[in-house]
Amino acid sequence: MKSKLRLFNLLIIIALFLSACNLPAKIDQEEQMSQTAVAQTVEALLSATPAGGAVPVPSVTPLPSIPTLTPIPVVINTNTPVATPTTNCNVAQFITDVTIPDGTVMTPSQAFTKKWRIKNIGSCVWNGFSLVFDSGDAMSGPATKPISALNPGQEVDLEVALTAPATAGNYRGYWRIVTNGSVLVPIVNGSGGKTFYVDIKVQSPATATNTSAPAFAVTSVTYVLSTWNDAGHTNCPRVTANITTNAAGTVNYTWKTSSGTNSPANLSFAAAGTQSINYDWALGSVWNGTASFVGIYVNTPNNQDFGKLDFTIACTAP
Repeated sequence: MKSKLRLFNLLIIIALFLSACNLPAKIDQEEQMSQTAVAQTVEALLSATPAGGAVPVPSVTPLPSIPTLTPIPVVINTNTPVATPTTNCNVAQFITDVTIPDGTVMTPSQAFTKKWRIKNIGSCVWNGFSLVFDSGDAMSGPATKPISALNPGQEVDLEVALTAPATAGNYRGYWRIVTNGSVLVPIVNGSGGKTFYVDIKVQSPATATNTSAPAFAVTSVTYVLSTWNDAGHTNCPRVTANITTNAAGTVNYTWKTSSGTNSPANLSFAAAGTQSINYDWALGSVWNGTASFVGIYVNTPNNQDFGKLDFTIACTAP
C-alpha cells in the first residue's frame, strides 16, 4: 500500500514538472535551479529506500506436520471354554445305619453286628476295596475287611462283628473305605466327609438295687443262605435270619423280598439272646439264574430296616 502511495506522489511531481516545461521561456535562473531541485527530488524518490529499511515480507510460519497415527489393534474377544469338572472316580455315599442305630443300649461285652448301607456314587468300579477301622473304639472289630466288587450307582451293606466294651459308658468307632491302592475314599454324608461310625451306650446289668431294665431292642440281624428240597423242589433258596435282642420282649417283623413284602409276624424273647427264623423261596416253576434278595424289617421295637441278603436263584419247582 505504501509503494502505491509513493508512485502516486511521483506521478504528481512528474505532471507538475511537465506542465512547468510548457511555461514561457522567460524563466530566470532561479526557476531553473528550482526545476533542477525537483528533478533531483524525483530521482531521490525513485532511488530512496523506504524509511525503516526494506518493506518486510511477511514470513509464513509452516504448520506443524501432522503426526503419523499408529492404528490401535482391535481387541478380539474369544470365548474361553469353561473347564468342565472331572467326575470323581472313587466316591462313596453314606445312606443309612441298617443295624444298631446311634445310641443303641448294650450290656457289657455284648456281641453284635453293625451294618452300614453305602453307595458307590463315583465313576469307577470298586474292585479289591476294603472296609478298615479308622479311629475311636474298635470294639474288638477286625482291622480290615474286604468289600465285594461294586459298580457305579450300586449299594452295598457293609457289616462287621463287634463286641461292646466290658465297662459302662458311651463308645464310638469310626470306619473308612480304602481302594486296592490303599487310597482313602471320600464319604458323602459321612462324618467329616471321610468316615462313618458305630455309636453305642453300654449299661451294667440290673442289680437288686437297680431294677430298671435296658430298653428292649433288636441289636442285630444276620443272614445265612442255604437250600431246601422236596418231591417237587430242587435247590430252592432258604434264608435264615438270626435276630438278637438285648432283653426280654416281643419283636414284630416283616420279611421283605424282591417279589414283595409278606405280612408282619411276631417273635417272642424270654430274655436277651438270639433266635432264628427261615424264609423258603418257592415261587413259580423255573427260577434258574434269577437275582433276588430277602431281608428283615423290624417294626417294633426298632422301626428299622436290617438290610437284606442278595443271591441268585437256582431252583426248579412244579
